[in-house]
Amino acid sequence: MPIATDLKNQTLMDLRQKLQEAMRANDQEAFTQAFEGVLQYYASRNLEDFQMLREETDSRVLAQRGVRQLTAKEKDYYQKLGDAMKSADPRQAVNNLDVVMPETVFDAIFENIEADHSLLSAVNFMNTRGAIRMMMNTHGYQRAAWGKLCAPIIQEITSGFKEVETGLFKLSAFIPVCRAMLDLGPEWLDRYVRMILAEALLNGWEYAIAGGTGKDEPIGMNRQVGEEVSVTGGVYPEKVPIAVSDFSPATMGNLASLLAVDPIGRARRADGLILVVNPQDYYQRVMPATTVQAPDGTYRNDVFPIPLRVIQSPAKPRGRATLGIARLYWAFAGMSRDGRIEYSDEYHFLEDERVYLIKTYGNGMPADNNAFLELDISGLTPARYKVTLVEESAPSGDAALSDLRVGSLSLSPAFSGTTTSYTASTTNATNTINAMPSNAAAAIRVTVNGTEIDNGTAASWQDGSNTVEVTVTAEDGKTSRSYTVTVTKSNV
Repeated sequence: MPIATDLKNQTLMDLRQKLQEAMRANDQEAFTQAFEGVLQYYASRNLEDFQMLREETDSRVLAQRGVRQLTAKEKDYYQKLGDAMKSADPRQAVNNLDVVMPETVFDAIFENIEADHSLLSAVNFMNTRGAIRMMMNTHGYQRAAWGKLCAPIIQEITSGFKEVETGLFKLSAFIPVCRAMLDLGPEWLDRYVRMILAEALLNGWEYAIAGGTGKDEPIGMNRQVGEEVSVTGGVYPEKVPIAVSDFSPATMGNLASLLAVDPIGRARRADGLILVVNPQDYYQRVMPATTVQAPDGTYRNDVFPIPLRVIQSPAKPRGRATLGIARLYWAFAGMSRDGRIEYSDEYHFLEDERVYLIKTYGNGMPADNNAFLELDISGLTPARYKVTLVEESAPSGDAALSDLRVGSLSLSPAFSGTTTSYTASTTNATNTINAMPSNAAAAIRVTVNGTEIDNGTAASWQDGSNTVEVTVTAEDGKTSRSYTVTVTKSNV
């Protein structure tokens, strides 16, 4: 099956970019057209490789060329599947198969996805192999407890774990198969099926991890999570982006400090950081901002003041980036319970192909609301050197907050960056204060009843009225704004 003329000069990355754009725009026609291009790409690649190797029968040679050697169970499955697909009535023949896809096939697909794709290999992407529930450590860091094993210690240790549904959502993949593909034999049918499934899972999961809404799909890194978050119609609200104009040590240190504390004020390691950006944004914005020239005249790319891995993803919209702790995104994927491929007439791609459907299941979510930050990189400037005579850009005068939380207390009125005075009521002895700047370079100072505390730590309340003051000082060192929350603590 030759690649269509208008697809010859397109790379697989181009096709993936079109797929992600169609998914974000919910454009069914554009999605079908882009996915057809991906299918033709892999079908042509598979047929061309077969033609090149048809005279080479040594299994070791085939293995070196990427043709996986099948187990007896896998070969039996593909032989029966191929015979059913060749029948005059493939719907009945396929649906009546007495064999199902072996789990080892899905394991091989899973291994390929993790090995070949940066975003999925960076996060906690797990093959559940049919498990429907798993325990997740929401703290990301847990220490052992010395002393007597009493109820408070047990509660402290177990509070960091919760049970999550791993098979909550369905991810369907469509596999167009032409008769020529069936004539190649079990090994090549396996190779083609794994290629298509890996590509479908990659695009579906990459979209979900980068920006899933939580409604009938996983929750993306760019979404707010937590018990205090208001979910509307199943959709989790997007994080308010923090404006970033450079990747200087001060800016990156400020951002990393926001990740280095969990939502209830406990410190944790902000290591294993990733920065997820659109491929075009990488070359137009991130690369110029992180490239320096060495004394020998060569250039060094991706130079950050802290250890960081840049991941290019077509699923990320232009002008936005996600910074976070990769291990604190949890994704669970598994094969359908019965492992069956079904005949499908839901989509029609090419005239000489029959389309089949296979269902996988999974779920995904950030471990907590502080695990990832959404960044606005539309104003990112190229790296500057002190030895170069360039006019320094004016420091930001933005002294606003993008978010202010006092534990799970309800602020009155609802928080707005332009409103500076609030009230709240509690019966708690303490609550954690989290203040997020609108601009990453701004500094934040928090006081409770005149005593300074660290941002992201717990405030202790006295009976009656308590005054929380959050002072934001802009990058220019002159502009400042104070937010006041009057917290009334009662015993009833």
